[in-house]
Amino acid sequence: SMAAPSAPRPPRPRKEPQPLVIPRSAAEEQRLRLERLMRNPEKTVPIPEKLNEWAPRPPPEFVRDVMGSSAGAGSGEFHVYRHLRRREYQRQDFMDAMAEKQRLDEEFQKKLERNKMIAEEQTAKRRRKRQKLKEKKLQAKKNKLEQKKQEK
Repeated sequence: SMAAPSAPRPPRPRKEPQPLVIPRSAAEEQRLRLERLMRNPEKTVPIPEKLNEWAPRPPPEFVRDVMGSSAGAGSGEFHVYRHLRRREYQRQDFMDAMAEKQRLDEEFQKKLERNKMIAEEQTAKRRRKRQKLKEKKLQAKKNKLEQKKQEK
C-alpha cells in the first residue's frame, strides 16, 4: 500500500562547492575557520562544554572469593584476578595523580598570594616616596614665600 503522492518537494538550495585548501600553518588554519564562521553570521556556533575528567569506576560492593594466580585456580580465574588487579592499580594511580594535582594547585595559590604581597609592598613603598617628594616640594614653596615676605 503506497502513500498518496504528496506535493513535490522543492529542490534543496545547492551549496556552491568550496575549493579545497590545505592550511600550511596554525595561523592559516585559524583564518580559514574564521572565514567559514563568518560566511553565515546568523548561524549559531556550538561551544563545547568542558568534559569532566575521567575517574575510575568505584570498587565493587561485593567481591566474589577470587582465587589468586596460584595452583588450584581454574583457567579463567587468572584473568578475573588480572582485571581486578589492573583496576586497583589504576585506581591508586588516579588517587596519586589527584593528590599531586591538588598539591600543585595549592602551591600555585600560595605563589600568587606571595606575588600579590610583594607587589603591594612595592606599591606602598613607592607611594611613601611620592608623598615625601610632594611634601618636600610644598615645604620648599612655603620657605620661598617666607623669604620673599622677609625681603619686603
